[in-house]
Amino acid sequence: MTSINDGRRLRIYVCEGDAFGGRPLDEAIVDVLRAHGVGGATVLRGVAGYGGSAALHTAQVLRLSEDLPVIVEVIDAKERIDAVLPVLESMIGDGLITLEPVEIRVLRRTE
Repeated sequence: MTSINDGRRLRIYVCEGDAFGGRPLDEAIVDVLRAHGVGGATVLRGVAGYGGSAALHTAQVLRLSEDLPVIVEVIDAKERIDAVLPVLESMIGDGLITLEPVEIRVLRRTE
C-alpha cells in the first residue's frame, strides 16, 4: 500500500469528436498521462451534455450524436498532476480542466 497525503483529482471535459495531432483527444491525453508517469486515468463517455456553446450532445436514438461528452479523470499526487498540467492545458481547445484536493486512503498498485 502506498500513502499519498496531498492528492489531486484532475478532470478534463471534452467531446468525443475533439482531436489532437490527428487522433482522438481523449486517447492523446491518456498517452501523455502515461508518458509522464501518472498513476492511472479513466475515460468516461457521457450520455448527454453541453458546454460553453450550449449545443446539446445526446445519445438519444432520435438525436444520435457522434460527439458525446467525454471526461478523463485522474487521481494522483499533487506533484505528478502539477508536472503534466501545462502539457494538457496546451492540448485542450474547447474544454474544461478542473482540479480538486482529494484524500487518498488506499492505493494498491499491481505491477
